[in-house]
Amino acid sequence: MSKKSMLKKRMLAKRAKRNRRIPALAMVRTHRRLQSNLFARNWRSRKLKIKA
Repeated sequence: MSKKSMLKKRMLAKRAKRNRRIPALAMVRTHRRLQSNLFARNWRSRKLKIKA
């Protein structure tokens, strides 16, 4: 197993945060203007391109 550098770990954490789904309350409050997370990605087809 390889060890990740702190830079790479921070990048992965940032991407994981971005990937979260939109809370239902946010959808309701904005009258469904927010429907999907633009940063969400499909882990099968889209890989992270991290230069670290």
